[in-house]
Amino acid sequence: MSRLPRWVGGAGAGLTRLARRLEERTAEVEGAAPAADTTGADGAPEPGRAADPAHASLPIRSGAADDSARSGAGPAVPAPAPAAGDPEHVPPPPGYAPAVPARPDPVAVVPWGVRVAAEVAWRLLILAGTLWVLMRVISSVRLVVLSFVAGLLITALLQPTVAWLKRRGVPRGLATAMTFISGFVVMGLVGWFVVWQVTDNLDDLSGQVQQGIKDLKHWLLTSPFHVTENQINNIADNLSTAIGANTKDITTAGIEGVQVILEVLTGILLAMFSTLFLLYDGPRIWEWLLKLFPAAAREGVAGAGPRAWATLTAYVRGTVIVALIDAIFIGIGLFFLKVPLAVPLAVFIFLFAFIPLVGAVVSGALAVVVALVTKDVFTALMVLTVVLAVQQIEGHVLQPFILGRAVRVHPLAVVLSVAAGSLVAGIGGAVVAVPLAAVTNTVVGYLRAYAKDKALAAAPPDGPAAQASSEASRS
Repeated sequence: MSRLPRWVGGAGAGLTRLARRLEERTAEVEGAAPAADTTGADGAPEPGRAADPAHASLPIRSGAADDSARSGAGPAVPAPAPAAGDPEHVPPPPGYAPAVPARPDPVAVVPWGVRVAAEVAWRLLILAGTLWVLMRVISSVRLVVLSFVAGLLITALLQPTVAWLKRRGVPRGLATAMTFISGFVVMGLVGWFVVWQVTDNLDDLSGQVQQGIKDLKHWLLTSPFHVTENQINNIADNLSTAIGANTKDITTAGIEGVQVILEVLTGILLAMFSTLFLLYDGPRIWEWLLKLFPAAAREGVAGAGPRAWATLTAYVRGTVIVALIDAIFIGIGLFFLKVPLAVPLAVFIFLFAFIPLVGAVVSGALAVVVALVTKDVFTALMVLTVVLAVQQIEGHVLQPFILGRAVRVHPLAVVLSVAAGSLVAGIGGAVVAVPLAAVTNTVVGYLRAYAKDKALAAAPPDGPAAQASSEASRS
């Protein structure tokens, strides 16, 4: 009888272990695949589904697979699915559908570099479209735009005189009237002097041109180029034939020339009115323009405006001084070489100096051609030497010294801006291209420095921006 309690205790311990094992097995099955919903439409359990644990959504692994997983011999390999007639076959519950893998986000599939390039590309397209529309508008009202820009350049030249008169106690209206009248009177007298010199010497110039052509023909016949008289006569006949065949085109060009003259006169009047009002109401016009900008950007634009105006004033003053020096020295050279129309040629050199790059070449070539057809080859070579010497002094001494760093623009930017300006608006566009590039360079540089200073002021005292600024100041 003493063995009976021990046998009963051992059986109870075995049953306890069996119950724990069944609970662990049930928990493992429920954790591997959650049971399907066993409730019906009315909330009651459907018959044959809730009470039977064999209706789980996933089949139970075989014992060998469980043992191998527990022993750590390797990853558990799922047992093959039993056949339909196998007693271990567990059919899937009604409404069961296998899980479909989620598709990746298309944005995440695109590489980062391609996304960055696309973001930059559409912004560049918007900017290019805006610029194209702006150029179309400017081309449509080109006369008005060029007249206003010409008035702006003349204002930059005359405004220091108005400021000087105001400092001497002259009222603003009187100072503006005196400066405006005297400035345009001087420009008108210069134009009248050029026209008078050309018309007064036209008869003598015609005879000198005919004599020069004869001398050039004689030089070509006796030159080492082996040019024959028949070749020269053929060139002259072809030229006469071309002129006779294109008479209609020449007449059309003359009619268009009359239209151009009318447009030039209209542009001159618009430039005069623009200059008058800019000289008198310049500060108030600038205050009105500032109101068109957003309030957040108004402070930066207000600081960039005076710097842009100082750059434009320095450019116009420096260009006038350099052009005047070129005209004086080349005119003196033409006078001592006894080239006809030395004074009108000097005035042309002064005016063409406002066209960067192209103006110096055209005016110098004109002086050389006049010397060639009116004098001889030696005089033309001497004129070419004088022109090249003065232009070299201008490029390497006068412009760096007079213009200074305020309007320094890279030569590539000068070439590209002049080319673009001439394509958009012809000679007028070439004239305003370089000052526009210089002003843009000044404004962009100031706005970049202004944004950097504003970011440093908004940064915390111990932030990285403040530390970098302090390190830069110490270095």
